[in-house]
Amino acid sequence: MKIIIASTLVFLIATGVALADDLSYEVNGLEKPAEIIIDEWGVPHIYADTHYDAFFVQGFNAARDRLWQIDTWRRRGLGQLSEVFGEQYLRQDRATRLFLFRGDMYREWLAYGSDAKKIAQSFTSGINAYVDLLDNHPDLLPPEFLLLNYRPSQWDAEDVVRIRGHGLWSNVGREVARAQIVCQSDLETASYWQSLQPAWTTKVPDGLDPCLVPADVLDNYYLAKAPVRFEQPALALADGFVESFDRSLGSNNWVVAPSRTATGRPILADDPHRTHAVPSLRYIAHLVAPGLNVIGAGEPALPGISIGHNERIAFGLTIFPIDQEDLYVYEKDGDGYRYQDNTVPFTTINESVPVRGSAGAEVELKFTRHGPVVYETEELAFAVRAAWLEPGMAPYFGSVEYMRASNWREFLAALNRWGAPSENQVFADTDGNIGYKPAGLFPRRNGWDGLLPVPGDGRYEWQGFFDMDVLPVEFNPERGFTGTANSMNLPDDYPIARYPMGFEWNSGWRYKRLWQVLERQDRHSLADASALQRDYRSLLALEVIRLIPEKLNGPGVELLRNWNGELGADSSAGALFAIWYYRHLRPSLEKALLPKAPPLVAGMDSLGVLRLMTEERSQDAIAMSLVSAYAETRHLLGEDPAAWRWGDLHQIRFQHPLQFLAGDELADLMQYDSYPRGGSGNTTNNTGFSASNMLVSAGASYRQVIDVGNWDAATMTNSPGQSGDPRSPFYDNLLKGWAEEESFPLLYSREKVLEHEVQRIILQPK
Repeated sequence: MKIIIASTLVFLIATGVALADDLSYEVNGLEKPAEIIIDEWGVPHIYADTHYDAFFVQGFNAARDRLWQIDTWRRRGLGQLSEVFGEQYLRQDRATRLFLFRGDMYREWLAYGSDAKKIAQSFTSGINAYVDLLDNHPDLLPPEFLLLNYRPSQWDAEDVVRIRGHGLWSNVGREVARAQIVCQSDLETASYWQSLQPAWTTKVPDGLDPCLVPADVLDNYYLAKAPVRFEQPALALADGFVESFDRSLGSNNWVVAPSRTATGRPILADDPHRTHAVPSLRYIAHLVAPGLNVIGAGEPALPGISIGHNERIAFGLTIFPIDQEDLYVYEKDGDGYRYQDNTVPFTTINESVPVRGSAGAEVELKFTRHGPVVYETEELAFAVRAAWLEPGMAPYFGSVEYMRASNWREFLAALNRWGAPSENQVFADTDGNIGYKPAGLFPRRNGWDGLLPVPGDGRYEWQGFFDMDVLPVEFNPERGFTGTANSMNLPDDYPIARYPMGFEWNSGWRYKRLWQVLERQDRHSLADASALQRDYRSLLALEVIRLIPEKLNGPGVELLRNWNGELGADSSAGALFAIWYYRHLRPSLEKALLPKAPPLVAGMDSLGVLRLMTEERSQDAIAMSLVSAYAETRHLLGEDPAAWRWGDLHQIRFQHPLQFLAGDELADLMQYDSYPRGGSGNTTNNTGFSASNMLVSAGASYRQVIDVGNWDAATMTNSPGQSGDPRSPFYDNLLKGWAEEESFPLLYSREKVLEHEVQRIILQPK
């Protein structure tokens, strides 16, 4: 039995059940009494007597469990880190301010729905009510604020939508990387680094010299998206860069029709893949109020639920990579830039940035007609045009509309408003219907494809945006299932030349594995869905091994050839394959491709690796890389291959970002256990990692499996826990089960919630 002090509460943890005294607070901003019932897995079930009180209580509860996280998210997103952390964050603040939404708020709010502003106001009022509560309950203040010696801030409703840098944006970085490769070699070489799908031949835009695009041209862009670094803050830029090129980020989702399920109802599954963090990116909540009964996961700093279900429909998302960014290159002329044979002045905004320990700093933000200027030389300027700076593009906020839909028609209508990030949505309802629809703001480029930077002189303009109906759609497909995994899933007859949405997809191994399994299951069950989310079969590994030249042999080659591709934590061949592919084979092939150039950004994609393995110039690299990989594996894991274990190298090690500042007692509470993991970024059980250390860095941030209509049968996982407060029993309560491939109930009916209640919080209007 373990006793943990959590705020003013004492939680008794025994046999996995947490007990606590009930609490009651009076708060400003609430219309009628409301309650939060917390179940034994840390999921808050919010019951409110008015529609918008539900969002107020959601904000209050998000602050209760994740206050330090969401306060940091707000400061990072608004460019206000220097105010509390000091001058070393000033550069990041300036970069962030370049990418704030600065448009008309009237059009901004209406872009999401008629009551989006009211929802955001209610949500942020709830956060502020909890912050106000700390004056009389200082023991509720999360310890991180004490470690860093500052107080949480009040929120404005506009904060929710003005912040844009937390979306999964990446194309403009690929434009620059492609330009670098073209400068060093040619477009054909660049096609190995990132395969273009559907089959597509790009060209260098007229007027662009790729060699004039500096390698560091997007430093401000990466810094604007970067997480906050408390230890070695100078590395934030590198973090933003790495995440932008992480090929393992993405998601899986699928839905199976009643005719192919064991339950006779649709089964919908979703597991979004993101960089692992403490606290978790996802937060599970349940909102019940007049006109609202929705449960699932969202991001703790945003109102609503983006992945889950209501009383009638279930929904789940993955990234659908519409190209929503472009880098523009301008010829400077005095204090302006050349555009359509004229000189246009830069738009300049000067802002004062409060800086802790000083009088503050003035920063200059410069913009062109296309967007923020991210880099300048004496002769050139570079600006990013981003669709996500248009009205209605706050990441994931659009879910407040579709989560309240009750049928396919209403769901599609809500997706017509969806802006960013561009997503694949799967759908199911209690009538037995299933569907699939991608959504996102789709720029119209006439005569160019967006795959390289372009001159900003007026020749390469977006001609507005395409309607959502040009994107594919499926409703009750004959095959009886549908799903996505960030890979190229356009229909064979899709008119890509007319609608060139983008060509840079995930390589498709997770998608192929999903289809491989679902096609052969005519009675797909909840257990099957959970197993598929945890599947470690690597189709990439099997294909790479198939291409090892027949003439090669040796103990390492034989170990790989006799392997079934199950990249489990106990796999010896899996350990050898991962070391070979990521540390030896791919770098060797890159060197064969570009012998005089530095390593490729993010590494060559797997389709490029396979393509290069079939070529004569690669045969020596394949042979030598197998020898060196076998030697390194023996060095790391011992002389006996039978004792090698992939999980001895490939582990999850969550770490609180402030643990290095904490005293022994708090540091012990912050500490997470480590667990061996199987898989890779190319298995459906996505466990992305860096080749430098093999530790798991990305993967399923949340999982759900839903028996549509039998809502209490739904299951979920979240990692490492629901709460961000190290003193809470829900800080790491889901980690062991998540790491060991378990699931937990996602309770929906009040009857079941009450059976598993461990704490109740009553909120009264003041």
